[in-house]
Amino acid sequence: MHEVDMTKCLLLSMNQWKQQHAPTIPSVQQVHLQVGTFTCVEPEQLVFTWRVAVQASWLAGAELVIEAVPLVGRCLQCNATYNPSPDSAYRSPCCDHPMEEIVSGRELRIRSVEYTLPESPPASLQPSLAVAPAA
Repeated sequence: MHEVDMTKCLLLSMNQWKQQHAPTIPSVQQVHLQVGTFTCVEPEQLVFTWRVAVQASWLAGAELVIEAVPLVGRCLQCNATYNPSPDSAYRSPCCDHPMEEIVSGRELRIRSVEYTLPESPPASLQPSLAVAPAA
């Protein structure tokens, strides 16, 4: 089940992203992913594992939105791009040459994150730096 491992990687990436906003914690509404149709990832399973993984975390309630990226190949014989299919053994429809180059369809990346940052606390509640007296 690739989806569990993919979800773990996604959570690691999101935790690294959260560190960029420290000490505040962003409130994430949606995480938009681009998932290639040739990645062997089932989008519904990825959404399911995401929902389970984010429960009781800083990402609780954040929705995973998946944009499917179609498989596109390039024929190196005639330089045409096409949508390979298993029915044609992924061969080029123009010259029947085997697929040698994948242009798209293997993506698994975060496209964007919809989030808000909490308002800054009043100045009296903001942490202050302690300065030691000079000796």
